[in-house]
Amino acid sequence: MHIHPLITDTATLAALCNRLAQADFVTVDTEFMRENTFYPDLCLVQIAGGGEAAAIDPKAPGIDLKPLLDLLVEEYQVLKVFHAGGQDLEIVYNLTGKTPFPLFDTQIAAMALGQGEQVSYTNLVQSYLGVAIDKGARFTDWARRPLSTNQLDYAIGDVTHLATLFPKMLDKLRRTGRGVWLDEEMARAGDPATYAQAPGDAWQRLRLPNRKPEVLGRLKALAAWREHEARGKDVPRGRIVKDETLGDLAGSPPRSQADLGKVRGLSAAWASNDIGRRLMAALENAQPLPVDEMPAREAARPGLTNEGALIADLLKLLLKVRAKESNVAPKLIARGEELEAIAGGVRDGLAVLSGWRLDVFGKDALALVEGRLGFAVKDGRMVMSAL
Repeated sequence: MHIHPLITDTATLAALCNRLAQADFVTVDTEFMRENTFYPDLCLVQIAGGGEAAAIDPKAPGIDLKPLLDLLVEEYQVLKVFHAGGQDLEIVYNLTGKTPFPLFDTQIAAMALGQGEQVSYTNLVQSYLGVAIDKGARFTDWARRPLSTNQLDYAIGDVTHLATLFPKMLDKLRRTGRGVWLDEEMARAGDPATYAQAPGDAWQRLRLPNRKPEVLGRLKALAAWREHEARGKDVPRGRIVKDETLGDLAGSPPRSQADLGKVRGLSAAWASNDIGRRLMAALENAQPLPVDEMPAREAARPGLTNEGALIADLLKLLLKVRAKESNVAPKLIARGEELEAIAGGVRDGLAVLSGWRLDVFGKDALALVEGRLGFAVKDGRMVMSAL
C-alpha cells in the first residue's frame, strides 16, 4: 500500500478524496483529545482505500476538510469502515450534522464472529493478521506539533491494517451467513440521533434526584443551562458544575444567589458572579416536568416480581449457553431488558423474538419460561432438555 506524506493542504486532500471516491471501501480512524474541551479536539484523520493511505492534519493552517467530510457523508457508493467508531462518528456528526453512510464497524462485526462484545483493535489485528501492534504512541499528545515519525507510523497503521482485516472479516461473515445479523447494530451505530446532543435532553443522562416533577423540571433546566455554558466556553461539562452538584441544586434549590456560595461544589464567587446569575435565572424559569416527559419507573418494567427476577436469571444463563454454542457475543442476541421483558410476560415488539434471534435463542427462551425446556448437567456440561 502506498503511504502518502502527511497531508497539510486542501488541494492535496481534494485529489486524494477524488481517488478514494472510486474505491469500494475506505478505512477511517481519528486521533483526538477531549480532556479539556466540550467537543473532541480533532488532531489527525487517517484514511486508506484503493491501495493508498494518508494521514490528514486538520490543524494545518488554511486546510479545509470539506473534501474529506463530503467523501464520508455524501459518497454513498463507498463503504466506510471503522473499528469501535463511536467517537469517530461523533466527530464527523459535530462537523457535518450527518454520519458516515454506509457504515461497517469491525468491533460490531466481531460480535457475530464469536470474538466478544468489545474486542480491541490490537487483539483483532493479532487474531486475523498475526501482527503485533506497537502501542507505544497510543497515549501521545496528538495536539502537539510537529507530529513525530513514530506517531504518524502508529496512526497510519490503524487504517492500513484495517484495510487488510476488513475483507477477511467480510468473507467470514459471508461464509457463515451472519452478515444480516449485524444490520440492526450497524444501523444503531450510524444513527445520527445517537450523536445529537440537544441541551433540553441533557438531563436524561443524569442520575435522578427523585421523581417529583418540580425537581426534575429544575434538573432539566439546570442541565440545559450547563450544556450552553460548557459549549460556549468549550470546556467539559464537569468544569462548569459536577453532576452531583446539579442534583443537589435541583433537589434543594437556593433561595437567592447569595446562597450559591454555600453550595457544596461551588466556590464562594458564585454568590456574586455572572455565571451564578445565569444559574439562578435557569432555576427561576424552570417549570415542573410535564407528565409525558416523566421517565419510566424501574418498577414499570414488566412486573418483575421475585419469581420474575429468578426467571430472568435463568434466561441469562440460557443466553450464555446458546451464545457459546453459536459462537456469538450474547449482547448481539439479546439485551438484559429484553430478558426481563420476556420474564415479565411481554411477547410483542421484542427484537429477540423475531428474525435470526428467534431461531438462535428466542424459541428456547419462550420454551423455558413456558415450562417446556429445562437445564440439566450431562458429563460435566450444561445441556438443555425438553420437559
